[in-house]
This record gives sequence, C-alpha cells and structure tokens, in this order.
Amino acid sequence: MALIRISHQTVYRYREPVQFGEHRFMCRPRGSHDLRLVETGLTVRPTPKLRWIHDVFGNSVLVATFAEKASELVFESTFTAEHYPVDPDVELIEPYAETLPFTYDASEIPDLSRVMERHYPDPRHQVDAWVRAVCAEAGTARTLEVLFAITRAIQAQFAYESRDDEGTRTPTDTLARGSGSCRDFALFMMEAVRSLGLAARFVSGYLYGDVLPDGAAAVVGGGATHAWVEVYLPGAGWLPFDPTNAIIGGRHLIRVATARDPSQAAPLRGSYVGPADAYLGITVNVTVGVVHVPDTGTAPEASVP
Repeated sequence: MALIRISHQTVYRYREPVQFGEHRFMCRPRGSHDLRLVETGLTVRPTPKLRWIHDVFGNSVLVATFAEKASELVFESTFTAEHYPVDPDVELIEPYAETLPFTYDASEIPDLSRVMERHYPDPRHQVDAWVRAVCAEAGTARTLEVLFAITRAIQAQFAYESRDDEGTRTPTDTLARGSGSCRDFALFMMEAVRSLGLAARFVSGYLYGDVLPDGAAAVVGGGATHAWVEVYLPGAGWLPFDPTNAIIGGRHLIRVATARDPSQAAPLRGSYVGPADAYLGITVNVTVGVVHVPDTGTAPEASVP
C-alpha cells in the first residue's frame, strides 16, 4: 500500500478583470477497492458558487459559477489517498477471450459498443498497418501478449514530449510525427486496440513514483496530469495500460476520470467574457508526495455480511 498526497493547482492570468463563465473541474479520484480517499481540499479564487455532479461516465465533476470579475482565476485541489496497486489477475480472463479475435458476450455489447468503435478517420489505414506490423512482430494471437506488444511498441517507437496546449492529436497525426504527449499516446493506443475489435476507454489522472515497477528507468509524464488506457477483457474487467511508460497494470497510476474520448476528460475547462487579447497564459503545477507504508501491499479483503 502507498499513501499518496497530490496537489494540483491551475492558474489563469488576464491583462484586466474579466467575467468568468461556468468552469468544470475534474480533480476527485475515483475511489474503489484499490483506492481510498483519506482527505480532500479545494480552493477556488475568486469565490464561486460550487456544486458537484456525476457526468455520464460516473466521474465526479466540480461545477463553478462566478459573480465577480477578476484578473486571475485559481483552482487548487489537494487530496491524500491510500493506493493498493496490484498486478492484473490475468488468470481470470475467460478462455474464449484469451486469443484474438473474439466476440464479447451479447449481454455486454450494448454497453461496450461505443468504446469498441473507431472514432477518428484513418483513410489510408495507417493505424491498421501499424497494428498489423506489431502483431506480426509479436508472433502470437494471444490477447494479452498482443496488448503488451502494442503498449511497449508505442513507448519504444514514439518520442515523448510535454505539451501544455489544449487538445489531443489525432492518431494519424501522432503516427506521422512519431512523437506526442501521454494523452496523444493514450488516444493512439485506444484506436489501435479498437481496430482489433477490443473495447478501450481513456483514463485521466496522476502518475507517481520515480522509477518504473521493474526499476529499469524513470517514469515519464510525472509532475502533471497523466493519461493512459483501460481495455475491457471478459472475466478480468477493465485492465490499465500506460503506453507512455509501458506500464501494465495500475501501479503508479491514480485515476480521476474515465471517458470514451479524451475531450470528455479534460481536467479543467471553461470560458471568460472579455477582450480577446486579455488572456495572458496558464500555469499548472502538480506535486506528488509518496509515503510507502509497510504492509502486505494488497487491498483489504472483502468481507461478507
């Protein structure tokens, strides 16, 4: 088990006081059997009217509306959480899903269909060709081995770059450039595995730790929000894959939001009314503190009433 303390501050600056429209902030981690929130804190300036909602995916979203004008807008979230990362229990994957291709159970398809669909044009089938090449090199049709190969191939073949500008590059753009940010890689992998008929969703959250689980290299993408992919495998459920660091499983990853498309999981979005040249810039600071607590390293066992 690891005790994680994270602070996420976003500051918008303007040349003169402006009127802020509604802002939506995704900052609260999704608590579950492997993640327990211990303490949370929130600061927003200027003082807004706040309310919490659950979006269509069940993510916690803070909605802020403002009455007063200001030349600076600040959102700061802090939380402490207990994280119980475990390696995926691949023995639970249903036998029929161990090898590609396979078909999801009819009862699950209505809920999975939108995250199985390709979302971005690939008129020259470049992403398809890339996936076929990776599969050929892997030399296997076993589902997990193919997913491992795709995750590692993205980390090995693409150069990581930190980008503060908004938006996510299309998969074909990322492929042509041979580089991208964590959200670009996550979207590319989503479309890659969807081309194989698998259900995949985008995950936004935080990355902690200094080195990879095997101790071989430093993690990439820390000090900011992070993005990765979850793929649905019958029997095992949603399994996380981080193509930026070739991490298989939930170690080092604290999820905040899951979505069908990256545009639906932006950490903060909103608007302002004022001169077009009033906007001066944005500063984002994410700090992560980790205290490893000695114990078995696994989540508490479920109890039966």
